[in-house]
This record gives sequence, C-alpha cells and structure tokens, in this order.
Amino acid sequence: MDKPAGWTSHDVVNKIRRITGEHSVGHLGTLDPLATGVLPLLLGRATRLAKFYGSSDKVYEATIRFGFATTTYDTEGEATTEAVPVSLDPEQLELALAQFRGPIEQVPPAFSAKKIRGVAAYKLARRDQVVELAPVRVEVYSLELVRVSGDTAELRVHCSSGTYIRSLAHDLGGVLGCGAHLVDLRRT
Repeated sequence: MDKPAGWTSHDVVNKIRRITGEHSVGHLGTLDPLATGVLPLLLGRATRLAKFYGSSDKVYEATIRFGFATTTYDTEGEATTEAVPVSLDPEQLELALAQFRGPIEQVPPAFSAKKIRGVAAYKLARRDQVVELAPVRVEVYSLELVRVSGDTAELRVHCSSGTYIRSLAHDLGGVLGCGAHLVDLRRT
C-alpha cells in the first residue's frame, strides 16, 4: 500500500480489512501519520510470514528543517528550542552526516510506540511524564545528501529496521547546534 499522509498504519489495516473482508491483516513496519509511502501488508494466512520480514531494511526520502527542535522530532510537535536562522552549508552538513553512517546507538523519540513497563512511550509523553528510552543499536547503510535549500535538507536513507528517521533529524540538529526536525518522510 502507498500510505497517504495523515493515516496511521493501523488506519490502513482497518481500511484493508473493510475492503477485502479479511479479518487477519497485518503490516510490516509502522509508519508515522506524517509519513507516506510503502507499507507492506499481509492478509489471511500470510500474516504468519511477518516474523520473517519484520526486520527487513528500509529506504526513505526525508526532508529535515534546521533551526529548532520539537517535542516529537517532527512538524507535529511543539518547539523545544528557540528558532534560529539557518543557512545550511552542504560541506558542513556532509561532515555531520558522516557521524550517522554505519552502526549507531540511537535513542528512539519519546513520542513513539516503544513500550515502557508495558505502556507506549507516546502515551506517557502526552501526559507530560518523563520518558527515558534506552539507546538501540541500528545501522545506517547509506545516508546521502540529495539537496540543500536554505534551512532544509533532503536526504536518502537506507537503514536497518528499527531506525527512527525523526531521531536522526533531531540528533543531526544537535550535532550542528541549531536544532532540527523532520518535515516530510516517504518510505520507498
């Protein structure tokens, strides 16, 4: 399925259930409501195969805005830093990107489905509770700078399952000292 923006992965599953009449529908790899693109679905007895494909690599096209960070690490969150004017230098950005290629330890966003004592982290974060998630080892196989325009950069990312592109954007803003957040994400 080519998931449209605004839908959760669960919304897609529910719509496919209604369209096909098949109760057993699952997806491979959650996409945030902001994200669009490839959402593989399994129907009927094929849902049993999910365990063999859940850890597959992913490829994304991402647009990151630099100048301030947000609570959710994307455009849907509240600003957590003062906005600063930014004019990106492609060479400086390339140097920062080099730190995120290969195996990395990545802390998932507080607004994520990761569980803390059986509760989704985003539920705790919405209640303004402190959310501390442990870093997860992920791998970024390739991280290509596609284009820079003013305060935004477009990237192509090939990564292991479990990699949060929102965290990558947030961490990149931290390295550059200006804050950053994800504005657009498409899984290809």
